[in-house]
Amino acid sequence: MKFIKKIAAAAVFLYVVMLAGLWFVMHHPIQFGQVMKHVPDAAFMVIPFKTLWLNARTGTLKVGDPAPDFTLPTPNKKATVQLSSLRGKPVVLVFGSYS
Repeated sequence: MKFIKKIAAAAVFLYVVMLAGLWFVMHHPIQFGQVMKHVPDAAFMVIPFKTLWLNARTGTLKVGDPAPDFTLPTPNKKATVQLSSLRGKPVVLVFGSYS
């Protein structure tokens, strides 16, 4: 019986370590993609990915807060545009994929 308890404790420990590792890499999108390509399909049945993802990707902005400033290259890569330079003008920010 003690042997079974040790195995169960080890399994729970490994599960918690795996969840902590996934939660950590979810904060780093490039690493997350590299890790997720190695996760077997069966893991999706035992790991609460949605809960981890929503927790890891929750930001600190609230409705009405100003967007953080950032700079991006223009589509032709010949210049850059900084969000703060567009203050007072209508700006649409789209985060996602069109595919």
